[in-house]
Amino acid sequence: MTDAELEALVKLIGPARHAVIGTAADPDSRADGERIAEAWGGLVLATVTWPETAASWLRQARRFAAPDPDVWVVSATPAGWAGMSRRLRLSTTWSPHRTVVTEKSAEIRLPGLRGARADGTTWED
Repeated sequence: MTDAELEALVKLIGPARHAVIGTAADPDSRADGERIAEAWGGLVLATVTWPETAASWLRQARRFAAPDPDVWVVSATPAGWAGMSRRLRLSTTWSPHRTVVTEKSAEIRLPGLRGARADGTTWED
């Protein structure tokens, strides 16, 4: 993740009181999640990590959605985020409208989802 992307993500998180951070299990995604939490500086209710492949992602999806934060923040590989977002939509009250994602997670586009690109520009579906 670039510094410009990190700065844009923090702006997208904005004045949220609390967040849940979700990452893929790979070292880069986990490090990005830690950088986001540190740069934002707000209350992180939970950090949830999920594998690239899983039988259902149900356990991780429930842990990710349960705290019902002001914002969910995602840094994950496209394959892992595809499976996790599908499970979130099917099995939880998670909302893409309250979710921001890193550029590497942006391949999975959902109505209301927002994200930042490496150059610091942002997008919203």
